[in-house]
Order: sequence, then C-alpha cells, then structure tokens
Amino acid sequence: MTATPSIPQYREWAKATAATRTELRGQLERITYVNEENGYLIGRLKVHGQKGLVTIVGNIPNPTPGQMLKLVGEWTNHPKFGEQFKIDSYECTVPATVKGIEKYLGSGLIKGIGPVTARRIVEVFGTKTLDIIEKSCARLSEVPGIGASKAALIARAWEEQRGVRDIMIFLQGHGISAAYAAKIYKLYGSEAIAVVRENPYQLAYDVRGIGFVSADRIARSLGFDLQCPERAQAGLVYVLDDMAGDGHVFAQREHLLAKAAELLAVESDILEDALASLAAGSQKIVLETLADGDREIEAVYLAPFRHCEGGAASMLQDLLRHPRSMRTIDVTKALAWVQGQLSITLAERQLEAVDRAATRKCCVITGGPGTGKTTIIKAILAICSRLTKRILLTAPTGRAAKRMSETTGMEARTIHRLLEYSVTQGGFQRNEDNMLAADLIIVDECSMIDLVLFYHLLKAIPRTATLVLVGDADQLPSVGAGSVLKDVIASGVVPVVTLNEIFRQAASSSIVVNAHRIIKGDMPTFPKGRDTDFFLFPAEEPEATQAMVVDVVRNRIPRQFGLSPLQDVQVLTPMNRGVLGTATLNERLQAALNPNGLEISRFGRTYRIGDKVMQIKNNYDKDVYNGDIGIVADIDQEAQNVKVTMDGRDVLYDYAELDELVLAYAVSIHKSQGSEYPAVVLPVSTQHYVMLQRNLLYTGVTRGKRLVVLVGDMKALSIAVRNNRLSMRNSWLAHRLRG
Repeated sequence: MTATPSIPQYREWAKATAATRTELRGQLERITYVNEENGYLIGRLKVHGQKGLVTIVGNIPNPTPGQMLKLVGEWTNHPKFGEQFKIDSYECTVPATVKGIEKYLGSGLIKGIGPVTARRIVEVFGTKTLDIIEKSCARLSEVPGIGASKAALIARAWEEQRGVRDIMIFLQGHGISAAYAAKIYKLYGSEAIAVVRENPYQLAYDVRGIGFVSADRIARSLGFDLQCPERAQAGLVYVLDDMAGDGHVFAQREHLLAKAAELLAVESDILEDALASLAAGSQKIVLETLADGDREIEAVYLAPFRHCEGGAASMLQDLLRHPRSMRTIDVTKALAWVQGQLSITLAERQLEAVDRAATRKCCVITGGPGTGKTTIIKAILAICSRLTKRILLTAPTGRAAKRMSETTGMEARTIHRLLEYSVTQGGFQRNEDNMLAADLIIVDECSMIDLVLFYHLLKAIPRTATLVLVGDADQLPSVGAGSVLKDVIASGVVPVVTLNEIFRQAASSSIVVNAHRIIKGDMPTFPKGRDTDFFLFPAEEPEATQAMVVDVVRNRIPRQFGLSPLQDVQVLTPMNRGVLGTATLNERLQAALNPNGLEISRFGRTYRIGDKVMQIKNNYDKDVYNGDIGIVADIDQEAQNVKVTMDGRDVLYDYAELDELVLAYAVSIHKSQGSEYPAVVLPVSTQHYVMLQRNLLYTGVTRGKRLVVLVGDMKALSIAVRNNRLSMRNSWLAHRLRG
C-alpha cells in the first residue's frame, strides 16, 4: 500500500512535473481573507488525496466555500506565511461527491438553502442533486421540509444565481470584482452585459460601490480609447464627487480641470469639450461665475448642489421676510416668568438667546458643552408652548433626536422622519406643497446638517414659522457637502447668540473644562484621583497604542467603572486606515470582545452574532441612516439575511446589502457627530499627523458623557491642540444669503 504523500511532498511532486505552471484541483474549504474590491483571495483548498489543506492566494471574484476549483499557477514561498499556491487563472467546476455538493449548497450560495436544507436535499438526490435543481427544481418538494412554495423560491434563486454567474464570468475578464455582480444584475437585469459593453462608465453613475476607477479599468479592457469623451465626462464627474466627499459644494474650474488632467492624462481641449457637453446635454453639472468684490470665481457645480444652494438661500430669505404666526409678547415679563417657572437664573447671554427666539423669525444659538444650550431650549419651549401647540423638535441623527426628547420631555424626530421620507412614494413627502404644521421649529446639532438636507428642511417650513438653529460651531462640519451652520452665521442675516460661559455644575467635569481648553488652544489637564473623568494612558509606538486601546476597552474601564465594553464604550479615531484606523481597530476589538459564534463574511468583512455594527449610508426603505449603530442579533443562513437591533427595533439585511454595515467597535470621529457615549476612548498618535487638528480632537472629546480616555503621546496631543488650520470648503451659501 502506497502512503499518502504529505503536502510538502505533494508540492515537490507538483514542482517537478511543471517547471513554472502547475494545475491544482480541489474544493475551497475555507476563506481566510477576501478583498471585494479586486477579488483577491487567501483561502484553504482541500486537494483530493492529500492530507491537510493547501493555502491559495490570487484573484477569484465572489468565492464561496464548497466551490470546486481548477487552478493554474505556481508555488511560492512567503517569508512570513510559508508556501502558498499563487493563482494565475482559475475555473469553477461542480462538485462530484455527495459531501462536496452538500458543502457547496450549504455555503449560502443559493437563497433558501442553508446547511440543514442542503443535507436533506443530498440525502434524497445524492450525486444527482445539482442536475435536479438545474432541470427539475419542482422535485425539491420531495425533500422533507420543502414545500412547493419553497421549491419555487429556490428555483428562482438558482436562476438568478446563474444570471449573476454569467455576469461574473464577463466582468472578471475585465478587471472588476464580482462582489458587485448582484447589484449590476439587479439594476440592469438581462441587459447588464449589453449596458457595460456600450458604456462601462455608466456603472460609475448608477452602481454604488463601483466608482470611476473600476469603470475605467473595464473600459480599457473593452478597448475604449483613453481620449474618448465618455471617459473625460465620467472623470470630471468623479473629481467633483470626490471633492463633494471632502465637503466642497463646488469646484473652481481651473482646479477641477487640473485635477482631472492629472487623473486622466488627457489633453485640456478634450476636458474643455467634456465640461461643455456635461453642462449642455447631460444636465449633470452647472457652470457659474461667482463675484466676490473685485474677484471672480469660475465655479463648477454638480447640478443638485447648485439647485440646493440657491434654493436654500432663497427660502431662508423668504422666511425672514414673512411675519411670525406666534403673537407678540412682553419679553421682559416672559423672561421673569420662565425663570420662576423653571427655578433657574439665566445668565446674560442665555437671556439674550431666549429673547431672540421669542421675538425673531430665525436665530442661531451656538456654544460648547456646559454652556446651557439645553436650558435655553427648555426656556424657549416653556414660553412658546403657552402661545402655540404647534411646536416641532428635530435633529439630524436618531441619537441626537432621542437625547433631545429626553432633555425636553417632548417628542423629537430626525429630520428625515420629520419630513416623512418615502422610497415607494419618491423622496420627502413634506415639501413646499405639503408643509409642516408648525409655528416653532427647533433644530439641534446643526453643525451636522449638510446643504442638501438643509434645503429639504427649508422647503417644508411654513414661511410664518419661527426657526431656531442650535449647535456648536466649533465642531467638525457635516459629513456631507456644505458648512451650513458656519455659513448662516457668517452671512450676518440671522441673529446669532454665542454662549461662552461654563456653568457651575458643568465646570466640575474635566471633560467639559478640557473641551473648552482645547478649543482655545490650551493643553488639557489630567487631574489625579479616582473621581476624575479625563485620563491619558501614555503609549508612543502605534502598535503599543493599539494594544493599550484594546486593554482599556476590554479590561480597565469595565473593571474600574463597571461599564460594558460593548454597550457603553466607544473608540473614536481620526482615520479609517493604518494601525490605529477604524478597520484595524475593529478587527482587534472584535477578536477581543466577540471572538466566537455564528458568522458570515461578505464584502471583505466578517460579521458575528453579537457584533456592534454601524449603518454607513441612508436607507430610507429600512428607516435607518448614516451613523446609526446596532447589534447583530441573528444570522439566518437559509434565508440569507442578518437581523440587526437598532434603537430597540429589528432591521433585516439581505446578504447583498451588508456593504451598508461596518463593524462599529471603533468609528471615525466624523461618524460620531450628534452622538454621546458614556465612555469614549481616543487614540492620539503622530501616525495620524495629517488629521491632528484642534476641531477634530474637540469633537471627539465632547462625545464623552461620563469618561474620556486618551491613549497616545503628549507630542501628538500638543500638535492637535496647536493645529487650528481649518480646511475651507467651497461654498457660496453665505454670499447668496447676503443677497
């Protein structure tokens, strides 16, 4: 009897039979890592007749455990991970054994078939299983537990999967990850390949996750000329989109053309023609000359931003011109009454703020933590509720709205819910034709409101209503384009009250005191003693800082303060990449806090039951929004969906929708705006040099309610406190408001 060769022996045999290229056949047993952007896979392959598993690396779009693969490539020796099989090309084949078919079907490939159903099916049909599903799917009703309706569901899913496979085969030959094949198929249906062949740049406009770079790669492989007008137009829109992602409402023409030329490597006249075509034909962009004194700016807007900027300015001016629906009152008497009613004594600036809200059509109240914004809102509500019952409270995020409800005792809704956004009915249902029934609207956390949302809010506000905007102008601007709060303040057309006095109760908190020190450019202090709420744990190297962050979250805070590392502690970091970025910190914290349990891997991320996750785009259909945080409650492998509990309600995500969720043990400081957490942990490292900014540190610190822990070195902290260079956003709202 011949002994079965070991994997090293098998590799030596493979090398001896082909000098450079080797063929390897087996079943994909496990996926260690996959990059959904480029299809790069690290996996473990079970080779028939061999002991153990072979490590394979290379590009296999949309891999599924259980797939039978025929690989062509070569053996390589990785200095850290040892010998691996590097894939040059591959071919998917169907498994031939009963065990292989069961694993293949049970992997989640087909909606409606999980591990249990897969085992039942192969018990009935054996090696003929795949042929039965392909040609006689109705026979699945012969399997215990599968009725006619479920058999029909599986048949549809199998047919859809076959259509997706055809698209994947086409796309993988043109350099795009097939992780997005299902999205392309859902959008274009059977016309998907025809659309891509005709104009691959259309993908960049239509398919979330497929940007210009991926579309450009497909176009090149299809033979599109680098100088073609479709490429130039898509490239210009891409650069404008990219600038909008940095907060700019428009681009200066010269800067836009320079960035596009650098990106596309095309002649300037081609870009000029593309710009003119976009402005004239597609209506995707708007060209406008902006006058600022003696200076003129040639501005290029994405059309929706130009519409929203002009519309917002016009509507706010119109609001200011109309009389108030609430009757005029004796403010002096009202202020005396409300202080007695609430048993408070308002400071001078607070009295001024309540006065403005009670007498003006619109006002801005801005100030840092502990300066009494909540007290002012309560006083305004106490006075105005005696004048009208038509009062609405709103904030940009669910957490901010919930906090507003808790502090005022009145219902507060997110702006999206207030405006009744509906996917089925197409957009916000509250607008100029169906305005809100309100005499007073108070909006909190206004620093988070971007231009587009502000525009839609103004559309729905009656012109006789009073609008009170409350926020902290020193915090980071909105994630979306625009700087609404700062622009409204800078315009000078709306009364502004700036609160700068820290009140006695708040002054006992080192968090509040240090937040104000930071925004003034002073270093924070770290009081000694067990009662302090502000700490610095020293760590210099990024790896040491990372390890300390994990230890603080998992061990030190729960042990000393009795807080839950999952429910109460939030790690905030300036960047997404690097040793101290959100991606790596989430991997380490997931391993530390939730290492085991049922899991699913999609879009390059692994989700487990019990994971903390965050929504990263607005999904109006599910009524969840960018920045909402929840806990993975269940993973249903047969139905291919994940249940996430958010704000006390369950939200279902299809596997194909999991690109909307990321792990949220660590989130970016930008994403934390509008939220408060019992404890915040902030890594501060020179590795984040470009992000060491005063307003970023200030925003992170002010998210902590009971406890703030900085982890890092004093040098990085000093750089952040001293750096008050604010990146200016291209916005013309303040100018338009001034007329």
